[in-house]
Amino acid sequence: MSEQAPVQPKPPKIPRSVLVVIHTPALDVLLIERADRPGYWQSVTGSLDAEDEPLDATARREVQEETGIIGGLLRDWQQTNVYEIFPTWRHRYAPGVTHNTEHVFGLTVPAGTPVVLAPREHLQHQWLPWREAAARCFSPSNAEAILRLPQQATGLGA
Repeated sequence: MSEQAPVQPKPPKIPRSVLVVIHTPALDVLLIERADRPGYWQSVTGSLDAEDEPLDATARREVQEETGIIGGLLRDWQQTNVYEIFPTWRHRYAPGVTHNTEHVFGLTVPAGTPVVLAPREHLQHQWLPWREAAARCFSPSNAEAILRLPQQATGLGA
């Protein structure tokens, strides 16, 4: 009989994350529905894997993991949000961690870009005009970021 290695607990999440607003030049925004909270629609989000992981690398990694999208024009919006972590998700962080710092990015992709969701994370996706997408988000910081999209996209030739 062989011994199995003990299962190592996951390390606590780093309370620094990215929010990536994926959009077309026409300002249609990709929203994805959380698998662990049906009805909760959001943009791509995710925490750093290591304290020294560059934010743009985190953004690209999370976009690829959650949507299958590779490429596109990634822009750091130079916007940071600090918010209280929902009590439902605090168990993922070290004891006593109650707030997260979120760095906002935009990713411009062509209309019709295919999306392949990570089924354990998301149930479905939809492309919506930016105002509708903002109204659909459960997260206030996500909705606020989407409402800034026209201003952020001005320099993109949209």
